[in-house]
This record gives sequence, structure tokens and C-alpha cells, in this order.
Amino acid sequence: MSYDLIVIGTGPGGYVGAIRAAQLGLKVAVVEKRKTHGGTCLNIGCIPSKALLHASELFDEAGHGFQALGIEVPAPKLNLKQMMVHKQETVDANVNGVAFLMKKHKIDQHFGRGAITAPGKVSVTAEDGKVTEIEAKNIVIATGSEVTPLPGVTIDEKQIVSSEGALELAKVPSKMVVIGAGVIGLELGSVWRRLGAEVHVVVPGMDAEVAKQFQRIMGKQGVTFQLGSKVTGAKTSKKGVTLTVEPAAGGEAQTIEAEVVLVAIGRRPYTEGLGLETVGVALERGRVVMTNVPGIYAIGDVVRGPMLAHKAEDEGIAVAEIIAGKAGHVNYDCIPGVVYTYPEVATVGKSEEDLKAAGIAYNVGKFPFTANGRARANRATDGFVKVLADAATDKVLGVHIVGAGAGEMIHEAVVLMEFGGSAEDLGRSTHAHPTMSEAVKEAALAVDKRAIHM
Repeated sequence: MSYDLIVIGTGPGGYVGAIRAAQLGLKVAVVEKRKTHGGTCLNIGCIPSKALLHASELFDEAGHGFQALGIEVPAPKLNLKQMMVHKQETVDANVNGVAFLMKKHKIDQHFGRGAITAPGKVSVTAEDGKVTEIEAKNIVIATGSEVTPLPGVTIDEKQIVSSEGALELAKVPSKMVVIGAGVIGLELGSVWRRLGAEVHVVVPGMDAEVAKQFQRIMGKQGVTFQLGSKVTGAKTSKKGVTLTVEPAAGGEAQTIEAEVVLVAIGRRPYTEGLGLETVGVALERGRVVMTNVPGIYAIGDVVRGPMLAHKAEDEGIAVAEIIAGKAGHVNYDCIPGVVYTYPEVATVGKSEEDLKAAGIAYNVGKFPFTANGRARANRATDGFVKVLADAATDKVLGVHIVGAGAGEMIHEAVVLMEFGGSAEDLGRSTHAHPTMSEAVKEAALAVDKRAIHM
């Protein structure tokens, strides 16, 4: 079987790239090791975690927020089994949607582990051991990433869990310790905190001011932080898990007891068994640093840049367009990042620390949600918007938002920055009243010290 393009991996980058290539008239095949498409994101990552985040937020709101709004209801009861059903239905709808798109665009699907045996040649080993050989003019590596292991801590997905196990817990743990304060750990930690667990975060780039305020807000919600510490060991028993924790700078060790431990120190590129070294693709610690073999490309988590589904999607589209002879492009300065806790944290572009390190003179505009009318009406006044603009040109270099709906509001900053817009451009753009987004406009006005409502 011969194709114009074979995509190995059908996570957000892989399946989007395959669809775009098919739209451009290429004969496309995909190789997927799972039984369903969508990769980590749709199956055991972004999508199921957002289903639990939404459900747990509503549970918490019903239990603690309704009374102040004049809504009197009995204390809500948690039906965790049904919440997990909601999560799985969400996953199924998404992965089935991708399977439909594959058929719609006449993309051949090969299920099994793919390996590049030579330039232009891929072998697919199915679950039953059957091997299928396929070939193509072009191959895209889109195999994503896997959980980074922590030395001295063995994940069993029962007492010591990864993000995957944390999405499948059969009951709410009395205490959960989260190792690492990245996006995954904070999101899943916040889910189980709202459902009743005591959550303690042990921490070994985010804008420093944003991180400080975010930690304060999470603290108000009952999440405790242990900064400057590292976990060096873990022992499991019928009672739970005992962690050994040491100061990162050195010092006396202590122990922490928990029913469940979530290891969330990050992810690493998944390139094992792909045969990349055999065909001469340059790797560094598992990451593809250069696809120096004609006809072999790599996108998403296996290459440089943030491990974000939308970054992988844009790279998938870009590589498909390049292969088809068009001008594919990704602007790495305008990739937003979101932490989907409540409130959310959303950023795009540079932080103050980035600009200081680069020696770039800048102006800052900030506006708090406490001064926003819609935020007051929604009882969602935690957080602020910060706009960073070049001191000489007023070009917006970064926008950072902590607040309810930050992940939706950040996109007007993304569009503005894609077109090289200034803080004045943003400040002079009409924003509907009353909306949370008015805080973005006010922060832009504050760059020139002319915010109206502060």
C-alpha cells in the first residue's frame, strides 16, 4: 500500500494534519497504537479532565455558592459513578467524531504500533502480532508524549497514580498529595479537592506575579503548597502512601502521609520503538531535534516548544501544507496556554521575566476583576488582566489573565498579537458592557495610565 503521506499517531496534531493533507488532495494513511483516535488528549487527558473539572465546579458551586445568590437547595450529594459516566460519554463523543472525520476524508486507518524501517517505509504491528508494510513519499511523526517517571516513586495507578489513574479513581481520597505544580497536577488536584479530598501540592514558567496570585487563590480553596521541596521516595501500604520529602536546596528529610499520590512532574516525548535512529533522525533525550531525513517530519510533543494540543494542531496543518507545496506556518510567539482550574490562568506571549532577561523595555497595564461590573454580578472577582507592551512601539508582547473564563478571553489577545497590534489598538476596540472582557480593554488602557474604572 503506497500513499502520499503516512501519519504515525492520531492525537490532535496527527489527526488534524492528516485531515488537512486529505483536504489538499493527498492520499493519506494514519497509524494509531490505541483502539481509538485522539491520542492522550481525547482519551486520557484534556477532554476527560475538562469533563471532571466542569462537573466538580458545578458540585462545588451548588454546595457553597448558591445561597449567596438566593438559591436555597439541600446540600448536594456526590454520585461519583455517574460523574465518571459523564466523563466517558464525553470521551466517546469526541473519539467517535474523529473516526467519522477519518472516513469522511477517505483516510486509511491502520491500528497497531508503527515503526519506520527505512525512508518512506512503515511497518505496523497489530495487537495480534500481524505486521503490515506500508509506504509513502512522506512520513509525519506525531506520537505525542508520555508521563515522566519520578525516580524512587513507582506508579501503580491505584495508590500512586499518573494523570491517567487520577481520572479513574473509584472513590474520593481522604488526602491526595500532588507532586509537581504543573497544569495537569493543579487541574486534577482541584477536581478532587472540590469533591472532598484534602490536597497538598509539593513543588520542586509562569509570570511570577500571576503565579503568586494564582497560588493565593488556590490556597483560599483549600489547596496547600509546599514550595522548594522534592520527593525522593515513596512506600505503599494498606493504609496509604508515605512520601519522603527533602528541601530542594538540601536539608533534613520529612515524611508525608497520603491515601493517593498523583505524580505530575511533566511529560516526555514518546519516540521509543519508532526506529528513528535507524533511519538517521537526530534525537536528544527522546525529542526530535532535526528531521534531517528527506520526507520525514515531526510535530507536536516530540519536537520543541510547549506540549500543547493546539500547538500540535497548528503544526499538523503547517506540515500538511508544506508537503502539498504551500506555505505552512506557525507563529510560536502567539501560542496561548491555559490552566483550567477555577479561576483559570491564561497567557500568551512574553512574561515580565522574559522581557527583563532579553533587555526589552516595556510598559505594564493591569486591571483587577474586583473593578469589573460583570465579575461582581457573577461573584467572580478573583484575578486580574495584565498587558505588556513594548515601551517604544506600544506593540503588545504578552497578555496574562487570572480569572473566570480566562481561557476564552485570552484569544482576543492572540488575534491582536498575530496582527502586531498595540495596546492602544486593544484599548480603543469597543467591548460589550457588561462583560468580563472589559477588563482586557481596561488593562490595555492602563498601559498608558488611562484605565477608566480604576
